[in-house]
Amino acid sequence: MSVTAEELKALQPEKEFFIGIDSDGCVFDSMEPKHKECFCPTTIWKWNLEVVSKYAREAWDFVNLYGRARGCNRFLALLSALDYLRERPEVQARNADIASLVKLREWTKRESKLGNPALQAEIDKTGDEELSRVLDWSEAINESVERIVRHVPPFPGVPESLAKAVEKADMMVVSSTPVEALEREWVQNNIAKFVRVIAGQECGSKSEHLTFAAKDKYPAEKSLMIGDAYGDLKAAKAINALFYPILPGQEEESWARFHDEALDRFFAGTYKGAYEDELAHELAKALPETPPWM
Repeated sequence: MSVTAEELKALQPEKEFFIGIDSDGCVFDSMEPKHKECFCPTTIWKWNLEVVSKYAREAWDFVNLYGRARGCNRFLALLSALDYLRERPEVQARNADIASLVKLREWTKRESKLGNPALQAEIDKTGDEELSRVLDWSEAINESVERIVRHVPPFPGVPESLAKAVEKADMMVVSSTPVEALEREWVQNNIAKFVRVIAGQECGSKSEHLTFAAKDKYPAEKSLMIGDAYGDLKAAKAINALFYPILPGQEEESWARFHDEALDRFFAGTYKGAYEDELAHELAKALPETPPWM
């Protein structure tokens, strides 16, 4: 079910329409437990942030759950959260040592497949201690997620929506989550049968997923990305595809609207324009750019 970038490029249309679907926070109500019970505690532990744990939690939650960067890759999230911490007067007053992670920042700028395998390859090549520490953090998160985040079902309305969509559309999972976790969750919940492939962080960015799988294969107006974050919107627009938001905090209502209204508009060719623009505006209101402490 999982694929390489080359396999995505070779994928050919079987149906008239294409739909890419994010997973965490979009199909599964897993964002809160993953970040609050796994990602954030592991970050505080591995980066010695106990002295500023309150502010570390605020920064991590804003970057990954409640702000415009929601859903971003974990390595980019780590850099952003530490940047926010470094700038806070309350953190500076405690003389906290916030890692700058220069080598990680450099690596994320030149590597698109921001996952553990690519990071391990970079470590094998360079022997860099900072990147080894980052990999240790990332692997600890994976272990924590596998241990703690279990039996999380899809949002109500997801199976019905996928069953309706698959009648006319080729569908694939487009995610920055490790593919092992994606396959486990989609298979366990009996919804993997609705998608042709599952693409995770090892296969590149979400924009690359959509470019490889859909660009120049389906008309732009017959291509749709479903997601709960601005990164999903940007990925869709990178190939001029349409976008449907699953609004954070309004997931059940969003899936009901998709099933009862938006999907029919997409298939009928009446989605693009004022209807899509209003939905994008709703997402912008739900995910502010500026943290509350600023």
